[in-house]
Amino acid sequence: MKKINDEELSAMGIHLDNLEQPIGTLSGGQRQSVAIARAVHFGARVLILDEPTAAPGGVIFITHNPHHACMVGNHFAMLRLGALELNAAREDVSLEELTNHMAGGAELAALRHELAQVRGVDVDELPEEVTAPSA
Repeated sequence: MKKINDEELSAMGIHLDNLEQPIGTLSGGQRQSVAIARAVHFGARVLILDEPTAAPGGVIFITHNPHHACMVGNHFAMLRLGALELNAAREDVSLEELTNHMAGGAELAALRHELAQVRGVDVDELPEEVTAPSA
């Protein structure tokens, strides 16, 4: 068991000093690495990681930072209140568009006319219309 464990972890680039160390005493990153290795070893085809620190290939990367998403993503899906708002390939959406969707640009565009009535609010920088690229 230890031999297989060591071989499998090593094959994935994960090196633990003591294979007998209880999982609860490992750091958060080490525990995450072991959990990913375990899932892969037992045949997981898809891994869903919420805010991972490193994005291995073939995962769904959930983030609230458009810059991080653009660095690793090849397809983007944006949910707002449970509804799919954006579904686009990387080449079909710019960082600016992605940031706008993540920041609630659709709501700002819808409220633009109301905000224009508020004294001191400059609506020139607000989006007039947000369109979602088609997939």
